[in-house]
Amino acid sequence: MPAPAQRAYYQTAFEQQTAQLYAKLGLGSSGLPLTVFREGLVGYYNLRPAGKRASAPPVLTLIDFSRPSQQKRLWVIDVEKAKVLFHTLVAHGKASGADVPLAFSDRNGSEMSSLGFYRTAPTTYTGKHGLSLKIKGLDPGFNTNAESRAVVVHGAEYVCEDFVKTHGRLGRSQGCPALPVAETAAIVKTIKGGSVLYLHGPARAGYRSRWLNLDTAVAAFAGIHKVG
Repeated sequence: MPAPAQRAYYQTAFEQQTAQLYAKLGLGSSGLPLTVFREGLVGYYNLRPAGKRASAPPVLTLIDFSRPSQQKRLWVIDVEKAKVLFHTLVAHGKASGADVPLAFSDRNGSEMSSLGFYRTAPTTYTGKHGLSLKIKGLDPGFNTNAESRAVVVHGAEYVCEDFVKTHGRLGRSQGCPALPVAETAAIVKTIKGGSVLYLHGPARAGYRSRWLNLDTAVAAFAGIHKVG
């Protein structure tokens, strides 16, 4: 098969799998747009090329910060098993906005959320918020200061339905994607070990990334799945 035809074949297979997986997981009815899911998968395959990171769990965590905090806007998906493992609330940084985050920054001290792709740390640790997980930002200019800013995944009492009922929104963090306390341990234990995390934001945020390159994602997809 000529190279252009082969690329077109693989791209069609990727788009079909994306649409089928989206439908099978019921992501539309749970509020995740297909465009956001597709972006997450493109990054997932770019960050999980064949023969590398084989030990990393085949898990994609998506956070859609274009949605208000009172809605469940975090999904943890096992891509290989085609299963939604978690769908829950997640907080954004206090300086990013009230209910809907409008501003994002990677600057130290900004107390804003930072968009883009991250890779999770190999192991969890216990900090001031209990069991927590460090994440490494992979998008220069958008999130690579995550470590120096101490942006981690942790639980927080202000991330719960009762807080939403009282205040009309979740509480907010200093930039961390904070989770409901009751679900934190299960989630961080599932996503630790080098899995991919994608924080999506509104179009006006101006996010761009090398990990959204479709050509390289399709090539990795073909290598992993032995398409054709």
